[in-house]
Amino acid sequence: QVQLQESGPGLVKPSQTLSLTCTVSGGSITASYYAWSWIRQSPGQGLEWMARITYGGNTYYNPSLKSRTSISRDTSKNQFSLQLNSVTPEDTAVYYCARDDRLHLKYDYWGQGTQVTVSS
Repeated sequence: QVQLQESGPGLVKPSQTLSLTCTVSGGSITASYYAWSWIRQSPGQGLEWMARITYGGNTYYNPSLKSRTSISRDTSKNQFSLQLNSVTPEDTAVYYCARDDRLHLKYDYWGQGTQVTVSS
């Protein structure tokens, strides 16, 4: 059973950088045909895909966030991370990490989500 666990600060000040880490257990982040995504949901909004890193290390970004977002991984720790720069209150959301099954085009495992509030 694959499990994902997000970690990071619950509160970030405007203009600062948000850093989140997803620790994966029960499966390798280098396993073929899987990618690993960050997805968020702002209050009253739908899910917004932010970024993806593939099993081979290729990265893809939501164009609307690309200029502020960076996704990376640490294969030795089986973790992947997200950095979001220059945050504003509009970045307040629940942030999820998820496994992206690229063969079946679905997110098959999710973390429980972590609330991030941007406020001074």
